[in-house]
Amino acid sequence: MKAAIFDLDGVIVNTVPFHFKAWQKMFSEYGKEFNFEDYKQKVDGIPRMDGARAILTDLDEPELKKASDKKQVYFLEYLNSEEIPVYKTTVDLVKALKKEKIKRGVISSSKNCLSILKKVGLVELFNVIITGNDVTKGKPDPQVFLMSAERMAVEPSGCVVFEDAVLGVEAGKRAGMKCVGIDRYGKPERLKKADLVVADLGEVSLEKIKELF
Repeated sequence: MKAAIFDLDGVIVNTVPFHFKAWQKMFSEYGKEFNFEDYKQKVDGIPRMDGARAILTDLDEPELKKASDKKQVYFLEYLNSEEIPVYKTTVDLVKALKKEKIKRGVISSSKNCLSILKKVGLVELFNVIITGNDVTKGKPDPQVFLMSAERMAVEPSGCVVFEDAVLGVEAGKRAGMKCVGIDRYGKPERLKKADLVVADLGEVSLEKIKELF
């Protein structure tokens, strides 16, 4: 185990309520019902345009771009006006990895990744930060994880990925990495492709993660 790569949303910070509210508000303007199940199944963890396309199937590309830009505006309004919850157990694990000199990367399909990490004061904990500004292919394509490994100068086989989204787990496995799935929804079977599934990283020790290798 040479490096650990953490997804941002749902693993390090809980921005899910902000994303969900922003999507729901935007979709309602197009007359679309959108519930939390839709969020988990269709838009969670993927680039914004792909999320818009998953629901607004009858729109052309310029209109989809407008819709996804609206969602971004609403998301930033919620983000800037409300406190961002942080998963302390994840931060504790990142600190334990740092102590052992295991490299740490954070990835996100979100272009807001860096501003979120700055707002919660966690930038210094990571060697590499890959955001939606860096990637051209969304999950389940493994690009974001492979890019992170490359920038940390580590082979994919020496990396473990921490993911809470189905497409994220799939992307991590496609990258040839070990994967710990974090099931925040009480449905661990969603993440069955992961090497290990937990409800929270407080349940698992660094030693246990090393045993995956």
